[in-house]
Parts: sequence; structure tokens; C-alpha cells
Amino acid sequence: MSPSTPVSALTIAGSDSGGGAGIQADLKAFAAHRVHGLSAIAALTAQHTRGVTAVHVPPLDFLQAQIDACFEDFDIHAVKLGMLANAEVIHLVADALERHRPAHIVLDPVMIATSGAKLLQDSALQALCERLLPMATLLTPNTPEAELLLGRRIQSAEDAEDAATALLELGASAVLLKGGHLQEGRRVVDRYFDGVAREEFSHVRLPIDAHGTGCTLASAIAAQLCRGLSMANACEAAIDYVARGLSGGYFPGRSDVMVLDHFGAAPTA
Repeated sequence: MSPSTPVSALTIAGSDSGGGAGIQADLKAFAAHRVHGLSAIAALTAQHTRGVTAVHVPPLDFLQAQIDACFEDFDIHAVKLGMLANAEVIHLVADALERHRPAHIVLDPVMIATSGAKLLQDSALQALCERLLPMATLLTPNTPEAELLLGRRIQSAEDAEDAATALLELGASAVLLKGGHLQEGRRVVDRYFDGVAREEFSHVRLPIDAHGTGCTLASAIAAQLCRGLSMANACEAAIDYVARGLSGGYFPGRSDVMVLDHFGAAPTA
């Protein structure tokens, strides 16, 4: 990249008024990677480190206007998809991406709340599987989301290996199955599979409750793709970025939930 030809990344996701996740985390991650960040807000949340108190979904025509405005004026190399609240929003986003055809679509399927509650209605889950999964260049589910997509439990390393293969068969070009919810001792193992290459990325499990790690990981991958890395290398670099962000994390709210230090984790090159 040069100052005269900046590459942009677009996040289409929900806003977090507490600043630790969602659109806010995505834009911090883009900036930390020296990528110009764009946003189309698909949902507004009243939220802090202790939970979500309200959600508002903007009118569909306004969401479409945001997306089209970004593509009309910027060189968008990668799109990160986060919280898409219902089937109507998913279909609109899919239609927009079919029109604009970005090089990369990183799909973070936000379907399960931290409490374990299912966030998507069945119609929305079906729309995500039918419309967005086949368009995704990378799918980044955690274990509960992968279980919902596949309709089966993932309880061991062997289950996770099989799940990564099964998830790829749903239509995405590559899968990064996050391992934070799977108990594998003192390590967290994230598993990557693209039909040819199979990689495992491992980090020490930290005894903390952190906010926004999934959002940050997906947006950091999108940023690394904008910087020219291959998909597997972008995943590895983004996982390292999240680990650095956790090691320097802080507690801005009145809970024990940590927020990542994005700029302390910024790549040096």
C-alpha cells in the first residue's frame, strides 16, 4: 500500500455502545493494521461490559444506502460480516455483496450469546446458510456456533477436526474453527481448513473473560488480507494479534470483563 492508493476494509455488523466489540472493535483493528476502515451499521446495541440492554435494527433501505455509499467511493478489498439480526438483513447484505463482488468476505456468524442463548431465528439461520456461506472466503465460528450450523455436538479435538471438514462442505472457501469454548487443557487451539491446507494455531489459555475477541479476530483477518497475506497466514497473524491484545487488555467498565488493547497489539511491519 502507498498513501496514494489506500486499500479499505468494510465491516457490516452491529454497533457496541460500550466500545469493546462489534463495529467499534472492527474499526480499531483496521486502524491498528493501517488499513482504512469503513462501516455499515446493521444493528445498534445499548451495551456495556455487563451485557446488552437494547437492540435496534435500522431500516433496510438505510443499511443498503450505507453499503452502496462505501462501494461507490472506496477500493474495498475485504468485507467483514458480524451481527446480522434477521433474515431480511441477511438477504439485503447478500444481494449487495453479489452486486459489488469484493475480493474477500470474512463471515463471523454471530449466532450464540455469551450466556448460551440463541440469537438468530430459524429463518435467519437458514438465510445465512443459503445466502452468505457460499459467498464467504472464510467462515470463523466458535464451537457453539459450529454446533448450531452442523446440528451436532463438538466435545473433543477429534470432533473439532471432523467439524472443520463438515463446515467447509457448507460452502465457504475456508474455515477457521475457533477453540476458545473447547476444553483442551492449557492451550486454545484454532483449526484452519481450506480443502487442501490444514493448520492448527495454538496459544496459552488465559484465565480471563474477554469482550470482543471474535469480532476482533475476524476484522484483523480482513485487514491482513488487505495487506496481501494469504488466507492461512492472515489467520495466523490475526490470532497472534488477538493474543497480544489480550496480554495488554484492560477493564474499562465496572465488571471483570476485559477489553483488548488494539493499538498496543498493532503489527510492527
